[in-house]
Amino acid sequence: MEDYALDAVKALTTRPKPAYGTIALDPLTPVLGAEVSGVDLSQELTERQLAEIKDAFLAHHVLVFRDQDITAEDHKRFAAHFGPLHPVALAAPDSDPYVLEISASAESKNVAGNGWHADGTADAEPSLGSMLHITRIPEGGSGGDTMFANMHLAYELLSPTMKTFLDGLTAIHDGAQPWGEQGPPADYEVPVNEHPLVVRHPDTGRKLLFVNRPYTKRIPQLSATESKALLEMLYQHIAGTPLLVARVRWQPNTLVFWDNRCLQHHAIWDYYPHSRYGRRVAIDGTRPHA
Repeated sequence: MEDYALDAVKALTTRPKPAYGTIALDPLTPVLGAEVSGVDLSQELTERQLAEIKDAFLAHHVLVFRDQDITAEDHKRFAAHFGPLHPVALAAPDSDPYVLEISASAESKNVAGNGWHADGTADAEPSLGSMLHITRIPEGGSGGDTMFANMHLAYELLSPTMKTFLDGLTAIHDGAQPWGEQGPPADYEVPVNEHPLVVRHPDTGRKLLFVNRPYTKRIPQLSATESKALLEMLYQHIAGTPLLVARVRWQPNTLVFWDNRCLQHHAIWDYYPHSRYGRRVAIDGTRPHA
């Protein structure tokens, strides 16, 4: 590993962590994620509990809450402490507009999130983050893990010359791309927005890499060939650097809260033909800025 990359990792792993009095944390890796204990999400949380969870969220980016037997209303109540709830795109008329069912079975031909991505980056204001509550894991108890990748560190591991080059670029994000050749439904208003390639986290000010394969279409400052080559290099950098990644192994009644602004995630579909079920609630975000 290059010296600048070693320095970036050392700086991240030696950053002071907040002290907590009402929750306990067990880190997933030195650079990403933590399991939280001492919290019952079926109950109203105290102001101090919420403040400590918010501090932990900014410090670790992925929070895992085990053994949470909660209703959809409990789920939404907890999410609303972090901001207005983000409506589900193309929600069915008789469904809760803020709760997305995540379901896979033997009849599934694909599953949501099967590939590295951040949610809804083609939107003008992508979501702050999501809370996924899994209630049924694949039969036999194995498979269906979710991987998360730290986009702060993805940026920091690039060479100084590459970081300087990327800092002045933008990218077009196209909401039609994830639909593939069949295209989106006719009644879907496809979002297309231009965002900086490198943005700053709105709460911490830290720089991060803001591209992902499903939504990022092109870099308008470059030729088509240059844009394709640079984006492919960045996608391979993200997918091929294990140091960026924390892996969550699901158990029934686990809730995971991740920061969509500075992470990508990959829901691994390695359990066909078995089933998996959960509910996701997302939180409104803001427009990304350099």
